[in-house]
Formats: sequence, C-alpha cells, structure tokens
Amino acid sequence: MSGRADWTDAPLPTAPDDLLASTPEAAYLWGRVAADGAIGGDEVRVRVGGAPAAERVAALFGARDVDREREVTEREYAHDTDVTRTSDEYVVAVETPAARRAAAAFGLPTGGVDSGGDADDASDIPDGGYRFSALADHRRQLLRGLIEGCGTVCYKSDANAVGISVVHDDEALLATVRAHLDAAPVDAPYGDLNESSSGGYWFGVDDDVGPALGEWLYEGSGESGLFAPQRRTKTEKSVERVGEGERA
Repeated sequence: MSGRADWTDAPLPTAPDDLLASTPEAAYLWGRVAADGAIGGDEVRVRVGGAPAAERVAALFGARDVDREREVTEREYAHDTDVTRTSDEYVVAVETPAARRAAAAFGLPTGGVDSGGDADDASDIPDGGYRFSALADHRRQLLRGLIEGCGTVCYKSDANAVGISVVHDDEALLATVRAHLDAAPVDAPYGDLNESSSGGYWFGVDDDVGPALGEWLYEGSGESGLFAPQRRTKTEKSVERVGEGERA
C-alpha cells in the first residue's frame, strides 16, 4: 500500500460507456448508490463525505471540473448533474435514464429515499433485493463502494488493529455486503449482526483481518480513480499505524 498522504489530486475516473455494463466503474458506482444513495424515477442521488469524493462520483456520470465552493454546481455534462453541498457533506444528483434500468437490474430500492433511511416515512418504499451477481467479476470495486458508503474504518490503539464496521438501516444490504465478503479472495470473517443506536443494524469485521482487507480494498485504485480520497487516506494510515505498532 502506498505511503502517499493525500489522494485528492489523483486522476479522476473515466465514465463508462454503459452505466449498467459489468465494469469496475459500474460496480463502484452502484455500490455507493446502494450504500448511501437513492433512486427516484430518472434521478440518482449519492451522498458523499467531501468535495473530492463528489468529483469522483460525478465523473462516473461524465462530469468534470466540479466547483467545490458553490453550494450548487451545474455544468453541461453527459448527464444532467448537480453537486450540492450540505454542511460537511455533498450530494451528487443526476438525471439519467440509467436510473430506472439500474434499479431493475441490481434490485436497488426506488422512490427517492436515501438507502440509509433518512426519509420521515419509508414504509412504502419496496425492498430492493440488491442483486449484484452481474458485478461479481468486479467484487473489489463493489465492496469498496459499499464500505465507503456505509462503512467506518478506524485505528484501534488499544488493540493495535484496524476496525472495519458496516452500518445500515436495511438488513438486506448488510446481508449483501456479508455475502460478498464471504466470496472475496481475502479472508474477512465478521461478527454477528447487531442493532445500532440509530435504529439500524451493524456488524464488524474481525480486527485481526482489518489490515489485509483494507489493503485489498484499495489495491490498484490509484490508477482507476475509483475511491473517496479521504476514506482511502484514513484506511492507509490506519494500516500503517498497525505496522508501526508491530515493529515497536
């Protein structure tokens, strides 16, 4: 894993010709949407943690040169794309006919409600099912998108370990993440599903495999641009601290 401290200036990803084709770009994108996004009609919304991450998600829809300062940025993109800043996070909103097709193909919930469950009443939103088998050849990118969207990574100083946990309101999505972890080439056992304080659910990957999983998730991503810079940097630094602790 690279010791690079900041990935914000790495090249942006290239928009795929077909947003539904089995490509690394599609796997990462729809993983992000499933984890912390929404589909309503022809609109896709993806919530991200910062401007560099927003630029990368927007780039997958053909967007470039996102203005990080304005609250709303509009450009002539391949798809009608807005990037809105709210507090310390950004929402990428896109109008594209691929939205309905993706919901049908990948079993994504529809209705415009964030997959994290932020709507006041999501009781009438149908379960998606999350059918990502068509993207299984790009499982690393799919899991990267899912974990960046609804996972947390931290360094545990008391255990000198990398903690990786996944939190979501939808048990079905967490079951999907667990199934893809089971099928990953890196050994990534995890604990039981627990209720979170916010009313959702969470599970944690075993601490002793956190470094290996973190390294595998981001392997090769510097060339593709398929990552959130802040999340990648935090993961790398956590893995590096474990190595420093073992050598101390």
